Amino acid sequence: MGRSDRSRNRRDQVRGRKPSKDKQIEVELPREAINLAVTALKKGQTLIYPTDTIYGLGCDASNYDAVEKIFEIKERDKSKSLLVLVDSFQMLESIIEDVPDMAWEVLKVNKKPLTIVFDRPKNVAENVVAQDNTLAVRVTNDPLCRSIIKKLRKPIVSTSANLSGSPSPVNFTDIHPDLIARVDHVMDLPLVHKNIKPSSIMKISSNGVIKIIRE
Repeated sequence: MGRSDRSRNRRDQVRGRKPSKDKQIEVELPREAINLAVTALKKGQTLIYPTDTIYGLGCDASNYDAVEKIFEIKERDKSKSLLVLVDSFQMLESIIEDVPDMAWEVLKVNKKPLTIVFDRPKNVAENVVAQDNTLAVRVTNDPLCRSIIKKLRKPIVSTSANLSGSPSPVNFTDIHPDLIARVDHVMDLPLVHKNIKPSSIMKISSNGVIKIIRE
């Protein structure tokens, strides 16, 4: 069996099923709020929304001008990379040139929010890609985020809804009013998941080498 066949086997064990979940959380999704958020994203607008970790600031990850707005709103140095959320393993494949075999192994067993930094991204805005041509991606389990991304049919930027250097907001009331005033659309909804903290981050290079960035 060649490398491509092994890779396909690992990939197929993961593809076609939903990402693992700590607990099966049933929530009634706010359909109108989701539709309004997606409409805003399609217009190139920015969004504050609850994620699978903390409150996030985001936009369509394929829209260069929208990504520029994110840096301006956060007063963030453009040398600091952003991460994006996808709703499925299929969408992950659509924005990474070649997902390493080791990444499929990790994704197959992972249950916690995990952001993976990949080499050679594609089909996203140039300014969402780090200077070393990598992209941080998380396959989100959050039902609200998944619904927004699925309806938009594109990945979305997910950076903490704070001014650069300020604490990450775990409650909506933690978000600075100045930042809220700069954002086009705001989803004042509760986080689904409790005991929230930022996701773990690891880099998985094309050659399969793993580097833990944040546990």
